[in-house]
Amino acid sequence: MIETLSAWRSVQLRHESAPLLKEREHYLTHLLQEGLDRSTVRSTAAYLIHIVRIMNMTSLRPVRQEEINIAGELWAAYKEPHRKKKQSKGSPITFIQIARKWLRFHRQLETPPSNLFQPLIAEYVEAMRSARRLAPDTVFAYSSKALNFLKWFGERHANLELVSLLEVDGFLASKRAAGWSVRSIASHCQALRCFFRYAAIRGWCAPGLASGIHSPRTPKYDGRPKAPTWAEVGRLLESASGSSPNDFRDRAILLLFAIYGLRSSEVAGLRLKHFDWRNETFSVQRAKRGGIQQFPIQYEVGEAIIQYLKKSRPHCSSYYVFTATRRPHGPIRPGQMWQVVGRRMRRLGIELEHIGPHSLRHACATRLLRKGASLQEIADFLGHRSLDSVSIYAKYDTRSLRQVADFSLAGVL
Repeated sequence: MIETLSAWRSVQLRHESAPLLKEREHYLTHLLQEGLDRSTVRSTAAYLIHIVRIMNMTSLRPVRQEEINIAGELWAAYKEPHRKKKQSKGSPITFIQIARKWLRFHRQLETPPSNLFQPLIAEYVEAMRSARRLAPDTVFAYSSKALNFLKWFGERHANLELVSLLEVDGFLASKRAAGWSVRSIASHCQALRCFFRYAAIRGWCAPGLASGIHSPRTPKYDGRPKAPTWAEVGRLLESASGSSPNDFRDRAILLLFAIYGLRSSEVAGLRLKHFDWRNETFSVQRAKRGGIQQFPIQYEVGEAIIQYLKKSRPHCSSYYVFTATRRPHGPIRPGQMWQVVGRRMRRLGIELEHIGPHSLRHACATRLLRKGASLQEIADFLGHRSLDSVSIYAKYDTRSLRQVADFSLAGVL
């Protein structure tokens, strides 16, 4: 199988002389069957040689994550003779990822024992999804924060009925000592209150715990900009005006964030069938409020998406608009949307409290406010459930708030 990846006999000999040839070939064949391109499989094959060499693997054996991390650091720092072109310390990320996937494929990756309270978290997640119908990002944020506490608590107790406010205070104190910010502590307090309200209803713990968890005071409106100025948004769009495949993709994504104020998961979830080019409209599955919302296709946005579809989008059967560049061309994850925005902001020197797609949502709302849109119109346009969610934009632009009147959003676009 190795000979199909390279015609060079010297390369073939290097692969054949390394340990665990059959195990490596088995995994590489699996990757090809999964639809990965040969360049990716060829790169993976090269990494596997170094993985078995550095980890001194002459036969398959169970491996813990800690061992992989150490091997990754050794690989990142290694220079001669296997990495002659590398003059500075590299990154262990790719090494670690490939090692994990290869060992997991052969069922040799040792995982830590599951959390004692994992079944409770699973039920809690299902309740947030089905009963409360919270957005996937919100469900993940609340459940992961609750799991952080339960892992800490599980090292001390095996029964959630023993939990008290002393344990909650101890957990928060340990995180303060670890350097967590006030905002991180506050967000965990909010998530824990939500979890313990549900836990009390289910009888997992004593009632009343949620009401005793008090968040630290955080300045909600501290005067620092939450969004780039519209001039900075223009610079951001200009940075993606090139002709590379990434520029075509990034420009379309940036315009959807800036013009329509969409969330990352909403852009990632756009499908080809959501665009009605004949009537010049497109539909969005709202992440939090639920339901479908329709928008007119603004000219520049439409042109950017068409250019992306023609010149940059991989030829594949995926029904998502934005797909990964590598096979099997699945949808771009919401987390990858941050890289599209955040990296470009940093290159341009745009400094905000938080950079990323959500800052463009703030920019869109502020722009609408300055154009004269009412708070109710902005709430409807952004898919908010109530005016409380958009009052923050008024706090940051009180001068424009005095000029708010009934206004057609079509004039803004």
